[in-house]
Amino acid sequence: MLDIGTDEDSVTPGGLDRRQALKRLSAGVAGAAALGGLAAGGLGLSSQPAVAASGLTDVQILNFALNLEYLEAEYYLRAVSGQGLSPSLTTGVGAQGTVTGGTLVPFSTNQGAFTAIRIAIDELSHVEFLRGALGAAAVAEPSIDLQTSFTTLAVVAGLIQSGQTFNPFASELDFLIGAYIFEDVGVTAYAGAAAAISSPANLSYAASILAIEAYHAGAIRSVLAQQGQGNTTNAISALRAKLSGVGDNGTNAYGNPFNVSNGDATGLAFRRTPAQVLSIVYGGGTSSGLFFPNGINAGT
Repeated sequence: MLDIGTDEDSVTPGGLDRRQALKRLSAGVAGAAALGGLAAGGLGLSSQPAVAASGLTDVQILNFALNLEYLEAEYYLRAVSGQGLSPSLTTGVGAQGTVTGGTLVPFSTNQGAFTAIRIAIDELSHVEFLRGALGAAAVAEPSIDLQTSFTTLAVVAGLIQSGQTFNPFASELDFLIGAYIFEDVGVTAYAGAAAAISSPANLSYAASILAIEAYHAGAIRSVLAQQGQGNTTNAISALRAKLSGVGDNGTNAYGNPFNVSNGDATGLAFRRTPAQVLSIVYGGGTSSGLFFPNGINAGT
């Protein structure tokens, strides 16, 4: 592991010392905790939420997003602190599950370590924000597989052979490859949900989370491109496109070996419906599989 002293290089972009950041992450508390007051109506959620043209309520859409944020938060938190979400952040509507896998990553560069810490703080904040906004309607964290799921996906994508294993927590590069799987999916999920959100306030908050997820995706893509992982990202993108039926471009697309965005030829981000997103995170399953072995908690 890298040294986490108090020199200049140990301060995160947000002005947070790395030791302080790790302490906050391991406790399961980040700056967004103060946003818990939004449960009183900050997002305009009520006992009779508006129904969007898609037939989904804003509550259902935000709970769908919360499931994805649970997955991302557990991945990053375990990588940088060795611990997952605090138990107080995993309760709610539906069956509460357990998380399998995930350990400290032996980061080899400051860039990798600080990037992971920054994203971990953001993903934790997203969980807190959505739970605060949803209040009693927030779903519980479902069972999450951060172990065999990656190996299964890597075999299908052709990154490893059957019988081999892929552990995204084994090295910094492996961690970045694992992160690549999540970030672009999150971006397309929020982009796809935009048209289905009824409340302008809800849309504004969802768009803000989308922007942060896009920052994350671009950062991960940039580092992987720099490390010559075009073939790897292309293989993962091809699998995501096959599973969802929606376009997806790796870091070596459009003749650009440093393709840091994931969009179509018109410059628009790809958009996926909840069903298309689930097809990816379920590994082609219709009700469960891969990262969510028992399915997500849909809420009401």
